[in-house]
Amino acid sequence: MRQASQLLLLFVLFMTGSSTQADTIIHAGRLIDGTTNVRSECSLIIVDGRIQQIDEGYTAPEKGDTLISLTQHTVMPGLMDMHTHLMSQHSAKSYSEKFFMSKPEYALRSTVYAKRTLLAGFTTVREVGDDGTNGVALRKAINQGWVVGPRIYTAGKSLATTGGHADPTNGLSGDFRKQAGPVDGVINGADEARKAVRQRYKDGADLIKLTATGGVLSLAKNGQNPQFTDEELEAIVSTAKDYGMSVAVHAHGTEGMKRAVLAGVDSIEHGTYMTDEVMDLMNRQGTWLVPTLMAGAWVTRKAEEPDYFPPVVRPKAAAIGPVMRSTFARAVKAKVKIAFGTDSGVSAHGDNADEFLLMVEGGMSELDSILAATHEASLLLRVDKELGHLAPGYFADVVAVKGDPLDDISLMRSVDFVMKNGTVFKQNGQEVLQPDAN
Repeated sequence: MRQASQLLLLFVLFMTGSSTQADTIIHAGRLIDGTTNVRSECSLIIVDGRIQQIDEGYTAPEKGDTLISLTQHTVMPGLMDMHTHLMSQHSAKSYSEKFFMSKPEYALRSTVYAKRTLLAGFTTVREVGDDGTNGVALRKAINQGWVVGPRIYTAGKSLATTGGHADPTNGLSGDFRKQAGPVDGVINGADEARKAVRQRYKDGADLIKLTATGGVLSLAKNGQNPQFTDEELEAIVSTAKDYGMSVAVHAHGTEGMKRAVLAGVDSIEHGTYMTDEVMDLMNRQGTWLVPTLMAGAWVTRKAEEPDYFPPVVRPKAAAIGPVMRSTFARAVKAKVKIAFGTDSGVSAHGDNADEFLLMVEGGMSELDSILAATHEASLLLRVDKELGHLAPGYFADVVAVKGDPLDDISLMRSVDFVMKNGTVFKQNGQEVLQPDAN
């Protein structure tokens, strides 16, 4: 069977003038394939960046094959983080650095964060908010092979209303305080909402992100109030659908969440003060929750450090973590659809796997937490036919940890092997250097 498949592939490549490479065979001691199936002693046959087949037992390599032995490991699909901000990483200087850093400096620094994310086992991320250009440029640089990083789906600049969580002029004064508009991601009214979505499409974004309520780290007092009208939300969702774009919604407060779910958005990010009523609406609408428990835990810890946060931020940060954990536990029991997301960029890039521990502490099983970062995330991202699973025809995004994370979820912090598109980026716990791009 394998020989016939190879001959067919060689014929197609010969007719199209394309080149091929020798097969890669991964011997997996344990395999989590992105479903509830957990298998032992399997072989993944990989050709030209995709999985050709999965054999039971350890398939012997043929001449020219590359054999990767992971017989002491649990092998899984590449992990997917649905809430990252690769442009930055929070520090005590975060509120002032924008006055001293140029866009090229932000872009160069984001390449460091992108590599850390990939080497932590996250081969795909959803980048949900930056300055409007960084994520698009970083996506291109990674796709071209100029820098190392995960596959990126970016929202570009998050949408806000005047004074809202993603209004980039919040907290500024004097000559810095300008009237931001749809090009800057700030809207007021349905017409401006449509224009802002179209601007994101023009900018090259893959999806839309909006901030339906106040936030924790923005320089504004209220972290819960609703910040979009029903008409504005409906205009955003309908226009996004016209362009084939999904809609992710930052929301802490209940009323803003409820309005967004009823408008037909795809996911609620954070969901801190989610009520049973909102959970029921989400189940009926098919809305996802991306919990970002790491962010809540991190800001609550940092709120204990004197002078780390500005005075307007500190009380919001101190309160948020325990509420997020409680809400997540209720959402698990209510069977709300949950996709893995960390809000990395608040906490440190590369520490993304800490979210698994918090999810399990919140009542999710170890297997379900891994599926949230593979199968469930691929469904939310609408790429479940190519990513999120280990199966014939899928991209060869493969990660592995030593031992069994279903017995000890903390093993997810120590990803030992990373492959993206059939290329190995990490093996035996060490980065594999890539050749220079053309």
